[in-house]
Amino acid sequence: MLSPFFQQHADYVSISREQGCRFAKCVADDFNPLHDKDAKKFCAPGDLLFSLVLDRYGISEQMEFTFAGMVDENTKLHFPEGADEFDVTNGEKVILKVKRKGKTSQCPTLTNSLIKNYVEFSGTTFPHVIIPLMGKQEVMINPARPMIIYESMLINLDNLDITAPVLEFAEPSFEYAGKRGKITLRFNLLENGVKVGCGEKHMVVSGIREYCQATVDNLIAFYNERKTTLKPA
Repeated sequence: MLSPFFQQHADYVSISREQGCRFAKCVADDFNPLHDKDAKKFCAPGDLLFSLVLDRYGISEQMEFTFAGMVDENTKLHFPEGADEFDVTNGEKVILKVKRKGKTSQCPTLTNSLIKNYVEFSGTTFPHVIIPLMGKQEVMINPARPMIIYESMLINLDNLDITAPVLEFAEPSFEYAGKRGKITLRFNLLENGVKVGCGEKHMVVSGIREYCQATVDNLIAFYNERKTTLKPA
């Protein structure tokens, strides 16, 4: 399912602007302007990098991902041999740190299901989860520069005797001091209605300001308009 969204070279992987843009909008339902193919400072979705790791190394019972660098159309991604801990690099700097524990499954059905369900969950949290979550504390992002950085995520599975888990939102949290804050989005993994695991996505927010309902309404309207006009056929 990921082959249209990256290019495999002899010893590295690259992601074009078109590929990153299509993954964001068609798979993740993510309309962050950073993922537009004509963005001044294009960045491939972190969820695409996460998906490439799962596709290459399989699903482990415990997985932790820490994002350390951005990926653009010129980045040459180097994936090492599988290990409990490894770094995806651009040849010099670390782009993604990965830690794994427990048993590992290479089941393509499980891998594709987890990728699809997690990416859909991740991409749809802005603005409809994040904005109200911050609003409870009467603050909001800077609409001119909505800086929300994907920091890390983790998944814990009770076992790997599953094939098609679905994600269910759990209680998120937000804490901040001054203009910087941290958002934690939580989810449970269910198989046939039974909880089989859980996970978290952590994001750092900067440029926090006092809440303004009119500004929030305009921001959401702008985002929804982008979603309507930019969604590829």
